[in-house]
Amino acid sequence: QVQLVESGGGLVQAGGSLRLSCAASGRTFSMQTSGWFRQAPGKEREFVAAITWSGSTYYADSVKGRFTISTDNAGNTIYLQMDSLKSEDTAVYYCVNRPGKYTVVAGQYDYWGQGTQVTVSS
Repeated sequence: QVQLVESGGGLVQAGGSLRLSCAASGRTFSMQTSGWFRQAPGKEREFVAAITWSGSTYYADSVKGRFTISTDNAGNTIYLQMDSLKSEDTAVYYCVNRPGKYTVVAGQYDYWGQGTQVTVSS
């Protein structure tokens, strides 16, 4: 099992920045994908960003150019740097992990954190 714990959420003003962190513990995988999903009130969970073991990154169109996903060298901490935040970025953000390739399908990720609230005020 992999345990994921997010931190760094909070309240920011539109145009501001926030960095989310996700600490992974327990078993990790040599070939894995880590990433972030988010869920706003009344909406389905949506893909935000992902990073693979090879360092390839993927972003939802809505966050390209504003968000950056990264990991430490061991892949035990996953970061989401969020810049130029908009009110529509307001959501609960979840850290995810799976032992395999990149996917935007939430159900294909095996491990989820508890979520951290990000609120962007206008």
